Amino acid sequence: MLTPFDAAAILIVLAAVLGYFNHRVLKLPSSIGLTIMGAVASLLVVGIDRLLPGSQVGEQVVGFIAGIDFHTTLMDGMLSFLLFAGALHVKWDDMRRGRWPIVVLSTVGVLLSTLIIGGGFHVIAGWLGLAVPLIWCLVFGALISPTDPVAVMGILSRAEVSPTLKATVAGESLFNDGVGVVVFAILLEAALGTEPLSFGHGAALFLQEAGGGVLLGLAAGWIGYRAMRSIDEYNVEVMISLAVVMGGYALAAQLHVSGPVAMAVAGLLIGNKGVADAMSDITRDYLLKFWALIDDILNAVLFLLIGLEVVTIPWDPRLIALGLAAVPLVLLARGIAVVAPLAVLQPILSLGRLAPLTLIWGGLRGGISVALALGLPDGPARSIALAATYIVVLFSVIVQGGTVERFLDRAKAHGAT
Repeated sequence: MLTPFDAAAILIVLAAVLGYFNHRVLKLPSSIGLTIMGAVASLLVVGIDRLLPGSQVGEQVVGFIAGIDFHTTLMDGMLSFLLFAGALHVKWDDMRRGRWPIVVLSTVGVLLSTLIIGGGFHVIAGWLGLAVPLIWCLVFGALISPTDPVAVMGILSRAEVSPTLKATVAGESLFNDGVGVVVFAILLEAALGTEPLSFGHGAALFLQEAGGGVLLGLAAGWIGYRAMRSIDEYNVEVMISLAVVMGGYALAAQLHVSGPVAMAVAGLLIGNKGVADAMSDITRDYLLKFWALIDDILNAVLFLLIGLEVVTIPWDPRLIALGLAAVPLVLLARGIAVVAPLAVLQPILSLGRLAPLTLIWGGLRGGISVALALGLPDGPARSIALAATYIVVLFSVIVQGGTVERFLDRAKAHGAT
């Protein structure tokens, strides 16, 4: 039996070896390269058993991957660090200029996308002869609608777009996952029959989770800021930032408020107010480099895990067909959920002609969607949602992530500003 340390050691070694190979040979963006190599490596190992009937290597690898609790690893471990690290680098002044698109896209946009994807998924599943209740299709719509802040920020760091647009895309991705998780929880309760699906219950739970997350993030971030401002010792200040993340996320779970929202808010506060007013130059340099390193390491492991988890997809031709059909459906829903709010908000703020393309094609799905799908209870709906989620995420990370810069450059060359 592998211990948690053994599993972590294997993942870190794999991430380092494949990351080195990608850097020297493939030269792809880290998230894309590791996802592709993880998927290919896992499929090759599984194929060994077919080529060598006496071999049990593939079976052992599949057992190892299946034994990793991806949902717990990401949602209760890695996510707090990744969101805080990502929010540290978002400039509040740029984000404030795009505040209305951020608010509308991360709330109304997620709800609109959930309804469009849920309805379309229900129709397509029926065409393929798969009986999936509408409520479970809406659950899939909720888990696949939020863009992944980790994947989005990795792409944005290389894309040449205006600071306001960059901050708007980053801000929306930071907050729409928290909103998406809340909507997912509400719909899952209704699907399981534990709570009736009603506007009043949904609104109350949303207010508790999202509103409570904002308040907790402000409180944790402010306490961390005040503590950092009162001393000048970079070792202690880095530990304070760790305490904000780990203590704040653990407290969010106990208070039943959104930990992702809390960490995004705390990261924004410390990354702006704290960096500007509470840190010496030495502390600022150490703290930002520390969190950049944490971000890079966890990113590498996360996208490697996404690739490795491919072996858990049920290989039913109908499920694969449904997953492939979900790709254009998700893109269509994202397009409507982006273009409609931006058109309404245009008199208040125009983000430029690049905004729709950046938000639609750059709105990548990633580990959060996979973690939510893996957290579904056992049953036919789980297998269907899991297969569709993996296919959409792999397309998003590999195809969208690998081409978004080229698309933006081409749009600029044709006169977009």
